[in-house]
Order: sequence, then C-alpha cells, then structure tokens
Amino acid sequence: MKKSEKTALVEDLAGSFNRASIALVSEYRGMTAAESTEMRKRLRAVRGEMRIAKNTLVRHAIKGTKFEALDSNLGGQVGLILSYEDPVVLAKTFTSFGPLGDKLKLRGAVLDGKALTPAEVEALSKLPSREVIFGQLLGLLNAPATQLVRLLNEPGSYLARVIDAIGKKNGAGAPPPAAASSEPAPEAPAAPAAPPEA
Repeated sequence: MKKSEKTALVEDLAGSFNRASIALVSEYRGMTAAESTEMRKRLRAVRGEMRIAKNTLVRHAIKGTKFEALDSNLGGQVGLILSYEDPVVLAKTFTSFGPLGDKLKLRGAVLDGKALTPAEVEALSKLPSREVIFGQLLGLLNAPATQLVRLLNEPGSYLARVIDAIGKKNGAGAPPPAAASSEPAPEAPAAPAAPPEA
C-alpha cells in the first residue's frame, strides 16, 4: 500500500471514529463470506459498521480521539465495530452474534472515552434502548400533570354529584303539589249577629 493510500485510510478511519458513539474491537477469523455479509447487513440496520484495517493504521487513526483506549485491545487480526447511533442497540446486536463463537470474539470497547470490558458490553446490551428510556421518561413527566388535572377536576365533579344526590333525595320524599280545583271554594260561615240592646 502506498503512503498516500495509507494516509487516506487513516483520515477515513479518523473521520469514522469522530462520528462514532461506541467502538468495539473483536477478533475476526474463520468467518465465511455468508456470515460476514449477514453480520455487516445487521450492523448497517442499526447504523453501525465493521471496519478491517492494519493495527498500525488504527493506532494512528485513534490517536488524540476519545477512542485512544482501544490501543490495548489491538494486535493480530481484529475488526472494528462502530456505531453512529444508540450504543445500547449496537451492544444488543453484537451480543446476538453469539453463535459465531470464536470467529467474532470481543476483546473490549470504548464508550465516551471509557474503556469497557466484554462483561460491561454484555451488561450494556441488557439496558433498554434510548427510545424506550425516552418513552418511560415522558410517561413519568406526564403522570404528575395527569394527576394534577384529575385533582383539579375532582372537587367540581364531587360537588356536582353531591348536589345531584341531594336533589334526587328531596324530590322523592317531598309531598306531591296540591291539584288545582275548578270549583269555587266554599264560602266562610257568616259571623253571629250582635244581641239587641236593652
């Protein structure tokens, strides 16, 4: 490989690292073409990719970046798995490649400048995705508002129910109104006459 080609590859890798949210280093050997194609297809579906490059070029590309801690995982034939979206989704996708066994063995990873062990990547894969976390957070934020609206509406609706119940109770126990008669009312008896004067 010519020097200009190496320089271009290092610059390309550095650009990928600058955009990545997480980077994994795995051993990469004995994988069939069909397995490799399927793996790359599944990584692309979650906005990730696998890059193969010489260790010396990768070391130049990660120098001065938040992925510099990957250096200790380099050596031999390795593959770089990068994600440009949710790190949790990439970790879930990678752990789903378990049936490949030693063909794709994780050495380590870096997330936000922090080196992760294979066990920590496994733990990361068990977390809910960003969308699920945002949904849960939105639910928590909406819950108090919903309860507040219900609380504010409750006194008015409670008062309306009490008034309705009182009205029904009074309406059932009250005597029926007197019926109006078309006959004239009887005349009052005449007052007794005064006795004659002596």
